[in-house]
Amino acid sequence: MKQKPEDFLKGLVQLSSLPVVYTKINEAVNNPQSSTKDICDIISDDPGLTSRLLRLVNSAFYGFPSRVETVSRALFIVGTRQIRDLALATSIMNVFQGIPEKLVSMESFWKHSVACGLAAKTLATYRRCEMNVERFFAAGIIHDVGRLVIYKKAPDTAQAMILRCQDRGELLYDVEKEMLGFNHAELGRKLMQFWNLPPSLEEVVACHHMPQEARRYPIEASVVHIADILVHAIQLGNSGEHFVPRIDEKAWQMIGIPMSTLSPTLDQLEREASDVVKSLFG
Repeated sequence: MKQKPEDFLKGLVQLSSLPVVYTKINEAVNNPQSSTKDICDIISDDPGLTSRLLRLVNSAFYGFPSRVETVSRALFIVGTRQIRDLALATSIMNVFQGIPEKLVSMESFWKHSVACGLAAKTLATYRRCEMNVERFFAAGIIHDVGRLVIYKKAPDTAQAMILRCQDRGELLYDVEKEMLGFNHAELGRKLMQFWNLPPSLEEVVACHHMPQEARRYPIEASVVHIADILVHAIQLGNSGEHFVPRIDEKAWQMIGIPMSTLSPTLDQLEREASDVVKSLFG
């Protein structure tokens, strides 16, 4: 039975809120009276988050010449807002546990998501006009979060949709709309709103398949859209979609990056994605 995405979210207790530590970090970053030490103390109170962030900062994602040993050092060289965005990405990863392996390998799902984040960050870097490219990494990681909600709430329906797509060569994105009444992008938007996350993340998650529908953040939506297509094309991980989604031709024009950037971007993606996934889950 088809329903609205906001109704689909009801009853998922584990999605009722983001981990408290992220909320505290976000409040501190947005509070002009907070110091770097305040943010450092919040992160350090969560050993799991501290470990993940330090492994991430020391991964090929950054490629720093010397090892970063402390949260305070990470904050100094990466930046508070950037660390906040990285904390968001890793916190959301931890929210979704127990997804049936028959639906999707979570290692493969996050490899796809991380690769999309890396590609989005790299493309944003090539634009040379973005101040905080880590926000593209965070947006890339969480772009398919709505699909995890479907796997969590309706595993049998999700399996039926995946099998249908494999048998008929259809896009899962389209079949979701037909069978559920909404797709994972629309569901992801409602989750972003429910969590009170920034409007930019909400719009990117909602429009990563149709960036032309983005009204306030078309660049961000276009970058993540192109990154997602690239990662699907070279088959880095899998989120449940077994075919390459349609590309929006205007998205590449929107981001204004030469085609010559694609080759080096693709060359480094697989190595960095594997290293980052290992850093987050190792």
